Amino acid sequence: AAGADNDLYINQAVVFIEDAIQYRSINHRVDSKSLWLYRWYYSRICQWILGLTITIILALAFVETPSSLTVTSDVRYRHPPWDPPCGLTESIELLCLLVFVIDVSVKSYLIGWEEFCKTKWLMAYILTLIVSLADWIVSLSFFCTETVRIRRILRPFFLLQNSSMMKKTLKSINSTLPEMASVVLLLAVHLSLFTMFAMLLFARTKDGQQDKEWVGYFRNLPESLTSLLVLLTTANNPDVMIPAYSKNRAYSIFFILFTVLGNLFLMNLLTAIIYNQFRGYLLKSVQSSLFRRRLGIRAAFEVLCPLEETPANARELCVSVGDLLQVLQKVEMDPRCKQTIIRSLKTSSCDRLSAAQFQKLFEELDKDAIKQHPRSPEYQSHFMQKLQFVFGHSYFGYLGNVVALANIISICVVLVMDADKQPSERDDFFLGAINCFFILYYLLEMLLKILAMGLKRYWSYPSNRFDGLLTGILLILEIATFAVYGFPHPGWRPELMGLLSLWDMVRLVNMLIVFRFLRIIPNMKLMALVVTTLLDLIKNLRAFAGILVVVFYAFAITGIMLFKGAVVPMGNIREKCDFLAFLNHFQTVIIYHICYLLSSNLICRWAKIYFIAWWLISSVIWVNLFVALLLE
Repeated sequence: AAGADNDLYINQAVVFIEDAIQYRSINHRVDSKSLWLYRWYYSRICQWILGLTITIILALAFVETPSSLTVTSDVRYRHPPWDPPCGLTESIELLCLLVFVIDVSVKSYLIGWEEFCKTKWLMAYILTLIVSLADWIVSLSFFCTETVRIRRILRPFFLLQNSSMMKKTLKSINSTLPEMASVVLLLAVHLSLFTMFAMLLFARTKDGQQDKEWVGYFRNLPESLTSLLVLLTTANNPDVMIPAYSKNRAYSIFFILFTVLGNLFLMNLLTAIIYNQFRGYLLKSVQSSLFRRRLGIRAAFEVLCPLEETPANARELCVSVGDLLQVLQKVEMDPRCKQTIIRSLKTSSCDRLSAAQFQKLFEELDKDAIKQHPRSPEYQSHFMQKLQFVFGHSYFGYLGNVVALANIISICVVLVMDADKQPSERDDFFLGAINCFFILYYLLEMLLKILAMGLKRYWSYPSNRFDGLLTGILLILEIATFAVYGFPHPGWRPELMGLLSLWDMVRLVNMLIVFRFLRIIPNMKLMALVVTTLLDLIKNLRAFAGILVVVFYAFAITGIMLFKGAVVPMGNIREKCDFLAFLNHFQTVIIYHICYLLSSNLICRWAKIYFIAWWLISSVIWVNLFVALLLE
């Protein structure tokens, strides 16, 4: 029994340390069977399966009816999209939903009933699954002919609930809403007042020739409100004021006041309020994560204490080094951290660890790895040492940057000269010849650097990997070009002889050469600093980007359901709108174009509400949130 208890304590410590590594909560069951299930659930294969399932169920929208998965989004030219038979996508969806049922069941069991009652996300998860399964049954009952599928709008929730960082970000956004609502309300008052002024200023007169402003933009209250709302986005500026300005220049004062108060003051006030609320958001997030890590480490210490017989006169509890080494053998963690901790334990003079020593030992988890580059080869020959010094020097890299710049300039010159020429008049000899010369230089530069630094050291630098990979691709493309079309010569314009024409292959090579010019970034300190910041920003804003995907997806699905069949292209072929394209386009031009495309006033009114909501969430709130996070 004592041996079984010892094994249980060891396994509990293993799980608590793994919780600390992943910043997970330690509020879960800790009996033997639950610990096994817990480690299985958080294993890489299970989490990979769960992530794949979420990706699949979100991707179903691209092939389900009505599908817009075609090469072109132009309804005049695209072929009819693939219409999957009833039951195909529904079967895949059912499998995904069953995976989610297993997921929520395991989660609920592991945290226990008491914690389950406190967790609103899990309750919402179960409710979403119930609604989705009920809607799935209804769908099959109608043989997949129903127009409204509620479960499609609910799918982004599965992505949302699976990310703790996305939930934290959403919580922070939720705390910002009251202050944002006050500014949005002020914005609504601003719009309403100026709408009243506009209707009074541009009222209908007896002279129909002078009523162009009234006819075009301020005929009634909804149109007036819409015109000024679009002006707030600057999408119809200066079109909206041209008729009035043509009549009397003084009317421009109205539009200038509206734009200054709305865009310069209220919009920037919204940015300031959101930033004020988000100030310290990342710091609080890091503090919360580190607290969970400390708590997990302390919990591991507490469960290991009973394994060590503490002397009666001891003032504090201790953990045996041997027990900790046994635990570390089972823990799944970064090999570098594990080796460092084990090395520290083996070189330590004491065989017991206090709570403070135990916690300090695991501070290694908070440290970033300092990458050690392999050493350069040591040549015995004096001549080789000279070569190593010359080609390993930073000036040799600067020379490569100058050559890359010369390559870019030469490509620009050729493109400018050939811009107005017909394909039949274009001579690719000069461009092909200079590309050949520069690619040979890039290959020589790479080989000389490998000679000076050694292959392992050369490959250990990301800039060299980027450089070498592109050089290899360029060399393969150039060899393929010569094999198919021969060597460059005057009048080098052969016809298509493979998958790509000569011009296509030359263009591809030139694009890669332009892309390769990014190698200069590490050599420019200020630019390197900005790029490093951007890369760190991408890592830190994954949760923010995930919520953005959720918003895009939900609006796209809602748009498909609301406006399916509303657009009638040439030939009276009723097709649905490609709403992913619409959402991208109507961030700036929200109202007028959609009303032009849609066939009825009722649909036009719905379109206004839909796109105004999209503009408020994506352009007003979301862009300001991004700016606030960027500043933070």
